[in-house]
This record gives sequence, C-alpha cells and structure tokens, in this order.
Amino acid sequence: MSTYAELASLPLVVESYELAGLEQDVSSNFRRRTTVVTLHGAGETGVGEDVTYDGDEQVRQQSAGPVLDLAGTHTLDSFSELTGSLGLFPGAPEEAAQRFGPYRRWAFESAALDLALRQAGSSLADALGREARPVRFVVSTRLADPPSTERLLRLRVEHPETRFKLDPTSAWNEAFVEELAALDAVDTVDLKGAYKGTIVDQPADPDLYRLVAAGLPTAWIEDPDLTSPEADEALQPFRARVSWDAVIHSVADIEGLPFRPGAINVKPSRFGSVRELLAAYDHCAAHGIPVYGGGQFELGPGRGQIQYLASLFHPRAPNDVAPSGYNDPSPAPGLPSSPLAPEPDETGFRWARGELPNSVPGHTV
Repeated sequence: MSTYAELASLPLVVESYELAGLEQDVSSNFRRRTTVVTLHGAGETGVGEDVTYDGDEQVRQQSAGPVLDLAGTHTLDSFSELTGSLGLFPGAPEEAAQRFGPYRRWAFESAALDLALRQAGSSLADALGREARPVRFVVSTRLADPPSTERLLRLRVEHPETRFKLDPTSAWNEAFVEELAALDAVDTVDLKGAYKGTIVDQPADPDLYRLVAAGLPTAWIEDPDLTSPEADEALQPFRARVSWDAVIHSVADIEGLPFRPGAINVKPSRFGSVRELLAAYDHCAAHGIPVYGGGQFELGPGRGQIQYLASLFHPRAPNDVAPSGYNDPSPAPGLPSSPLAPEPDETGFRWARGELPNSVPGHTV
C-alpha cells in the first residue's frame, strides 16, 4: 500500500475558510510575506501556509479574501482533486499561477490534511503508523560579501553544535573554504544553479564547483548548473554527493535527473499535493535515495508542518528546517538547539511549535 493510500479516504467537511497575512524581515535581506489558510468544518480548524514568494501576490490574495468555493463534504483525495481543478490565483497574471501554483495548492492541501485528521481525532503520526522522532536540523544562510564566518561563529557561541547549509558564491576562495573546513560544520552547499532572474542567482562556475566539492568533502552538493560542460566536468568525480532541490516537484522529476541523485531535498510546498509528496517519499525509500527536508522561509504553521514531516520520514538527515527564528538577521537568544524534540499535537497535522498568526510579530490580517 502506498503511504498516500493510508490518508486518501479520510472524511473531510469544509464549511468556510479564512486568510491571514504574515510578514517579517529575514536573513536573506528581503521582506518575507506568507498567508495562513485556515479551513473550518464540523467544529474543527485546519491550517496551512502559502509560501508564494511574490509579496504582491500574497497581498492580492489576502485583499480578495476567501473567494474559492471549497465548502462541502469531501474525502482528502476528492478535496485534492478539487484544489487541482480550481484557479487558485484569481485576477493574477498567468505567470504567477505557473510559477507558484504548487505553493498555494500545498497551503490548502496541508490545511485540509490538518482538518481531516482533527475531525477524525487522529494525528498524522498515528494515521501513518509512524513515530515522531527528534529532528536534526541545519541553519541555512548566505554569507556576507566578502565572505566571512562571523555569522556562523556567532550562532555557535550559544549553540556550539549548530551545523549549516551555505550558499557558495564566486567570491569564495581557497583560504575561505579552508576556514570552513576547519570549522567542520557544513553539511550542504547550495550552488543555486537552477535559479534564473532572482536575487540568489549563482551562474555556473566550474572553479567554484571544484573548490567547494573538494574542499568540503563530506557536504552534499545541491543544485549545480550542469548545462555548462565545464561545470559538469568539474563535478564528475563528486556525482555521488550531488543532490537536487529546486527542480524536484514530482517522482517524474526525480526519474528524469541526468544521473542517480546522491540525495533529494524534499520541500513539501514544491510538490503541491499530499499525493505527490508522499509518492516522492515512497519512491526514494524504494530506490534507496537519501532524503533531507527543506523549507521556504515559512513564518507560521508551515514551518512546524515541515518539521513534523522530517520527524516522521528523515529525522536524522541534515534538514533545512531550523526554527524560523534562525532566519532573523540577528537571531534572538534562547532558540532551541538541534535536534528538535518531537512536538506533534495530539490530533491533526500540526507541530506544537508551529507559529499561528497571532504569535508572529508584524503580522497583518
């Protein structure tokens, strides 16, 4: 039986829904906006989070309000079919729907999963017959230019065991990589090779690829741009450590990779539907492909939900699911250390630490 089959027939009653906006400055020097989706039905609520990166589109959705016709008696699977058939971006440019459609669909589907489980009086762990385990996490960050370990060292003062996922740039040199290697705290280097036209673009750089792959010999090498023959050649000796993230939205994407992946970074919101996400977990388990989890600068309940999934499917991996406080430009003291203790609610798809709108500074409704 597939993992999704254990959830697909869950009954679901939806009576109404509402939207709440969250916003916060984060460490990558931008103002993050997301939208919490709350579904109501049969005296229960279910929450999800839309992590669409276009802030204007988030504001447009919040201003429009709950315009989608979601009310009715469903199963989780029939509700998924409904969200897949609806235009989730009314009034928005078609490009927004194409780029961010899975993110918004995931918000509604994760809220539906939370609601269906609560209506059934079950937790996600119970429904899947899995145990929530302590979650190992890394802190993801892009360093200053010129590169410096200052931020890393500052975080490790309070949390000496903190490990990192870093975004190399062409400003990195051999001396800096040696400094990182001596720190012995880098689990993943994200080469950002799949991004075009964004603030985090890093064009293919064979010298950089060779430098970080050889200089950080135990780190996953995520998302290289292998359309450059020189870059592809630079990573030939390191293919067993190449992992993929931004290009992965389905099992078909995993099967279509140019060579067997060393690992897959599973970001639930990239898959859009619960079905596609769980199919990817099943596929990787069946083929012995390591998985680690990733986030999208969630500000609210979405962060707890990706921590919950990590606790069930890949708790010991270098998961990029640190508590959202680590994304602050100057993280406050008192943040939890890795690994996170399991905190699933008694029912639903909700992690006790996952923030709700009234607990996030600067939120707007």
